[in-house]
Amino acid sequence: MSKKVIADVFLEVANAIESGEFGEKVKIGITTLGSEHGVKNIVDGAELAASGLFDIVLIGPKYDTDLEIVEVNDESDMHSKMEELLDSGYIDACVTMHYNFPIGVSTVGRVITPAKGKEMILATTTGTSATNRIEAMIRNAIYGISTAKSIGIKNPTVGILNVDGARQVEKGLKELKDNGYDIEFADSIRADGGCVMRGNDLLVGAPDVMVTDTLSGNIFMKIFSSFNTGGDFEAQGYGYGPGVGENYDRRVLILSRASGSPVVANALNYAYDVVKGSVNKVAKDEFSKAKKAKFDDVISSLTKKESKVDSVEVKMPNKEVVTYQINGIDIMDLEDAVSELWKSGIYAESGMGCTGPIVLVNENKGGVSIDTLIKAGYTAN
Repeated sequence: MSKKVIADVFLEVANAIESGEFGEKVKIGITTLGSEHGVKNIVDGAELAASGLFDIVLIGPKYDTDLEIVEVNDESDMHSKMEELLDSGYIDACVTMHYNFPIGVSTVGRVITPAKGKEMILATTTGTSATNRIEAMIRNAIYGISTAKSIGIKNPTVGILNVDGARQVEKGLKELKDNGYDIEFADSIRADGGCVMRGNDLLVGAPDVMVTDTLSGNIFMKIFSSFNTGGDFEAQGYGYGPGVGENYDRRVLILSRASGSPVVANALNYAYDVVKGSVNKVAKDEFSKAKKAKFDDVISSLTKKESKVDSVEVKMPNKEVVTYQINGIDIMDLEDAVSELWKSGIYAESGMGCTGPIVLVNENKGGVSIDTLIKAGYTAN
């Protein structure tokens, strides 16, 4: 055995003793293209997070750093490589600045509240958990609970921000609790208390998990991250967090393109936390418990969505690779827009981009798909 091999073995043992991590190290990827502050900002954040607790893999152009780089020079190729590395198991999670999650998956943010410096989970911050607002927020609560448990909060307290639909969400979550789903509600710091939270509760971090609609959550993430920098440099918090869903297996965490290197470093550590805490498995377990507590019945009673009398079943065309994005479709019309394209023999999928709902079709069918949706009234030219 060579001296170098012996030295490497002793180094691994020393690192394991120091970190408490024995066996193969967790690997967290991060894409480096797309930041408004440049590649250097992302690499600086990655180097800041490089404590030896886990390995960091940069996915992007060549750069002068000691960190591992998987070299790509185009954003589209970068995300393809990211998915390849995730699906092969080479990396355990990845932090990126843009990703189209499927409907049913939303990201769970993690902020440091300004009044008392307390961490708080924001559920959720990007993506769409469901096309019905009330169902989406109830799912957001379970996503938030799952994420909180994965980072070590055994019995997270849950508050519901006082936005449209909050009382119906409260009713639904309390029905789940009455049916046997274990959920602990937070209490507002205001005199009248209760689990429906005010703005004051946001500032102090009254609950461990603050449930809100995704668009509001996205705004709060930006405010908490950059209220003291003028808004163009997100300096605090852990980023917009991991995409969580009922049956979602990838671990992809989101940063804003305005995120600064301190947030980049925190996001990488957040990724490590949810990998070690098996956030995907926890979410599946939580939904299994919620289903036993009549989750589907509770959602059905709250949403009462009537099906169209003249609706007919539309057969899905053969699947194709879908990379062409069509924007400008209202979230409430998203599934109907997909169905409209299916009726025309065009395979399509729904998704959520950074700017809102999208329909994804094959690159060669982008033009005809747009024309079809314009004619049917789902989007404007």
